[in-house]
Amino acid sequence: MSHHLLVVLIALLVFAGCMVSPPSLMDDVDAVQAQIAHNMLQSGDWVTARLDGIAYLEKSPLKYWMMAVSFMIFGVHDWAARIPIALASVLLCWVAARFSSWAFGPRAGLYSGLVLATSVGLFLFTRILIPDVILTLMITLALWGLLRALDNDEPHPTRWALILWAAMATGLLLKGLIAAVFPVAAALLYLGLTRQLFVRRTWTRLKPFPGVLLFLLIAAPWHVLATVRNPPIFDFTMHSESGSYHGFFWFYFINEHVLRFLNLRYPRDYNTVPRLYFWLFHLLWFFPWSVYFPAALRLHYRKPDRASRTRLLALCWCGFILLFFTFSTTQEYYSMPCYPALALLLGSAIDSQDRVLRFGTKAIPVVATVAALVIAAILWMVRGMSSPRDIAVALNQNPEVYTLSLGHMTDLTLKAFAYLHLPLAVAGVAFAIGAIGAWRPSTSHPIPLAALVAMMVLFFHAARLALVVFDPYMSSRPLAQALLDSPPGKLIVDDQYYTFSSVFFYTNRRALLLNGRVNNLEYGSYAPDAPRDVFIDDATLQRLWMERDRYYLLAEGPRMPQITRLLGNRLSYVKEAGGKFLIANH
Repeated sequence: MSHHLLVVLIALLVFAGCMVSPPSLMDDVDAVQAQIAHNMLQSGDWVTARLDGIAYLEKSPLKYWMMAVSFMIFGVHDWAARIPIALASVLLCWVAARFSSWAFGPRAGLYSGLVLATSVGLFLFTRILIPDVILTLMITLALWGLLRALDNDEPHPTRWALILWAAMATGLLLKGLIAAVFPVAAALLYLGLTRQLFVRRTWTRLKPFPGVLLFLLIAAPWHVLATVRNPPIFDFTMHSESGSYHGFFWFYFINEHVLRFLNLRYPRDYNTVPRLYFWLFHLLWFFPWSVYFPAALRLHYRKPDRASRTRLLALCWCGFILLFFTFSTTQEYYSMPCYPALALLLGSAIDSQDRVLRFGTKAIPVVATVAALVIAAILWMVRGMSSPRDIAVALNQNPEVYTLSLGHMTDLTLKAFAYLHLPLAVAGVAFAIGAIGAWRPSTSHPIPLAALVAMMVLFFHAARLALVVFDPYMSSRPLAQALLDSPPGKLIVDDQYYTFSSVFFYTNRRALLLNGRVNNLEYGSYAPDAPRDVFIDDATLQRLWMERDRYYLLAEGPRMPQITRLLGNRLSYVKEAGGKFLIANH
């Protein structure tokens, strides 16, 4: 079996499971993205994203287009929404393996591909419908295109130069200007360090004029249409506040790019990870392979050969991205575009068989053994605990950190682990396999590759089993099903759209938002064409609740005492799941 095929098979084991296993169900973050795609498909408007009839102007559209096409082919299903992310993840691992093979040789290509496919970070941040993995794929193609276009032995430099420009343009339609900023900055640093920046041959081979034309042909049409359809066309106001509307151009470019970088964006519906944690988390995101980072420091970076040049580019690539976010707002997954660069360096380091690798291998069984023992201790402590209802009853509530992508991890309690016996047992077996394999590595190679890959694949399966248990808490799907099974009526959602977005996806209906003119929908709600009947206050709720028409209200558990005081005894409980309630007025 070829090395590249093995990487693809391992990546399929890791990433394709999100399409066919229960965790493919929409939670109340993912469903926002899927419903935008569904709305585009239904309305025929593929330019302006909308939620509940309100313009949602902050994100680029390509991920919505990809999901909408998936819906056209497979039907509107939760698993169909995840197909683009899953395929992009597999393709990214394959491209990283090919890139590494081209630069360092077939074995290094295998190692780089496996490192990326079995890294914790890539698995974690492809569980949610964010475009970062597709953006990462485009940045990887762009920078590989740069090296191939400049390589003296490359027979098709023009083809690779155009791949560079096309990949950046495609990335622009995925997540805005950083899709061009990151590869351009990495390329300029690399060209400067290798003294190629002011050499005529460099720019002759990179084809800037046809490249820019191709870039504009791909990226410009949507930006122009979105600007024209959501006026005012140009506004350069450099402050952001509630109640104002300056059109698409201002919100997308000024507010979402410039002011967000400066941490001045309004609404501030995001949080930021402390800078030191942001850097140190990469030891976790690349576990267990991060123990081999010291070996990467011993590689050659300044020789004129292809391998050294690729390592230097990888260093410029990940260095700029990490430095960029050190001075900006940061979420845990923002650095994903540098993952392939780190995988290239790790693959090259592992292939070097440097003696330093053995020190990393000695650390792995210690970590894996400790993890297995901790899991065994947790299983022993919760052995007699009951697990009534769903896991929500055993979790803490920490809404102040939910704007971080892993904020819900702080909700875990010891009692919650009583609901996770099977996932914990599988994870314990996984770490036991890793520990045993690393305690007795092969005499011919310092890396217990097969044991570590098996450990991570099995660990990811344990994580998927845990997601099944968390589904009622993270998703409102049980409430959506109860709503579908109930008599017809009008829907009211307490608080912002995101709180119950999976209900919108699974029922495909509009709703009134109670005190929900906040965060992502606030700006679009002030647009001239925004519907005026979406947002209601407490007084309007009281009036509607007393009418003869049937109304349903969705609310979270902590809000129920206030809802009860507001509506009195005229409450009919329809369904409770995950600490959330569906009630009716009749």
